[in-house]
Amino acid sequence: MVKTKAVMIGAGLANMAAAVYLIQEAHWNGKQITFYGVDMHGANDGGTTSEFSDEYWNKNHPLDNRTGYVARGGRMLNYRTYVDLMDLLDRIPSATEEGMTAAEDTHDFDAHHRTYDKARLLQGGKGIIDGGKLGLNNKDRVLLSKLVLMPDDEETKLDNITIAEYFKDDPHMFQTNFWYMWETTFAFRIESSVQELRRYMHQMIYEFTQIEHLVGVNRTRYNQFESIMLPLINYLKDQGVTFIDNRIVTDWEFADSPLQDEITVTGLHVKNLETDTEELVDIDDDTAVIFTNGSITDSATMGDYDTPAPENMEYGISAALWKKATERFYNLGTPDKFFNDRKNSEWVSFTLTTKNHLLLNEITRITTQVPGNALNSFLSTTPITPLGQKDVNMSIVVHHQPHFTTQKPNESVIWGYFLYPRRTGEFVHKQYIKMTGKEMAQELIGQLSKVDPGPVNIKSKETEIMDSIVNNIPVYMPYASALFNNRAKTDRPEVIPAHSTNLAFTGEFAEQPYQMIFTEQSAVRSGEIAAYHFTGISMDNLVDTPRYDKDPKTLLKATKKMFS
Repeated sequence: MVKTKAVMIGAGLANMAAAVYLIQEAHWNGKQITFYGVDMHGANDGGTTSEFSDEYWNKNHPLDNRTGYVARGGRMLNYRTYVDLMDLLDRIPSATEEGMTAAEDTHDFDAHHRTYDKARLLQGGKGIIDGGKLGLNNKDRVLLSKLVLMPDDEETKLDNITIAEYFKDDPHMFQTNFWYMWETTFAFRIESSVQELRRYMHQMIYEFTQIEHLVGVNRTRYNQFESIMLPLINYLKDQGVTFIDNRIVTDWEFADSPLQDEITVTGLHVKNLETDTEELVDIDDDTAVIFTNGSITDSATMGDYDTPAPENMEYGISAALWKKATERFYNLGTPDKFFNDRKNSEWVSFTLTTKNHLLLNEITRITTQVPGNALNSFLSTTPITPLGQKDVNMSIVVHHQPHFTTQKPNESVIWGYFLYPRRTGEFVHKQYIKMTGKEMAQELIGQLSKVDPGPVNIKSKETEIMDSIVNNIPVYMPYASALFNNRAKTDRPEVIPAHSTNLAFTGEFAEQPYQMIFTEQSAVRSGEIAAYHFTGISMDNLVDTPRYDKDPKTLLKATKKMFS
């Protein structure tokens, strides 16, 4: 079972974490590890528009004006629960701060830029809503308490039950401040799995007492590519790890087994996207195959200021490979639960770059808090803020500026997303998914104007703001919330499936006890488990996961908060 080499399918955070643990804990030479992937960053991306490959751009439009920045998404951090991530980042040097580990870099930045949101909820005609008043009634409290108190070994009772179905006799839940904040903090939808909601309620229970200010949210100094992925890439390259990009693994070769259930990979069919050729990579007995079996940015596409992001109807490439494995073996999950139901998983996001700080300053005035910009770099960020009417669900994040190391002092970068992209805008009468970058910016200004007090508001400056926009990049992500899709516990494979001799699954579509998904925490831990398993290191060495749901003081505080 112990291996001396590893092939990584996918070059996201989970597999990079596995590589670090193989090198540092199992004392491997980096040359024993090879990565195959379309790109070398996974879902934690970010950069100038010119740094993104043609794969993501609309093939029917030249998109010659590749200016400004783009980040398809962003992840919140939380030191209290993301213990494996912080352990990983403390093992590698920062890519931007000399003499610091990546963890020290993040701790240092966050210590000087504490999150304290004063405008967590904004509503048209009312302005800033007091999110500290959760608005729960007794039925809401009872049903939430049942989730919090449900033991881990009873979790299968929630198999194939959506959040909407769990609260079917309590529609009031979805009109509470608590739900609006929980939904937009963690990106749940009412069609999402209540099993996943339960895990979040267990692991993030202390957020009850502070969700209206998001004081538990921590931030990296720059975008998560430069602050998390780039340090990993630099470290692994320095260790001699081989990265082979522009590759898709399209199929498997498995050994025949007398019992028909032993899983042994003997070869991989690898397609070269540059030459459109395919080769068979042999996998010998000494090699582990560590596979990230799904990506929330698979099949993503980009538009530009004048062009919507098109819909790419291709089944996710990593999920397609996963599906081929499930056709051979019975215990590897059900990829269609996550990748064949786009209506419950798709998002549209946008990254808006401006050549001055007018829009940023207007958001500062409206929200009564300074989001932080290049001129005031000591100031904190604005967390995710839902805008407008209760059924709009448009969210923005104004990061500390600069958000990119190459960003000019006069530039601002703002990120936003539509959790329900098929809904129609109020100021641009199109579905969000069909809007250009320009139209998304117009919709944003319109939504901000609804919560802007006074006779002269942001709408009066619309022409000047629009003239300040360098670019606004819409991104269509059909699987952005796929990891929350309604499912049974067995629909995700275990990191080390039963009867597997050399294949492990990592990332957000691998099942781990207790861990909540859509987090860097669960991704890193899956890689850690895989690395330890194939090198004979005891799982007792895994980073201890805190259990706040077992802490009486935390539960008491949460209970009191429920009655606010």
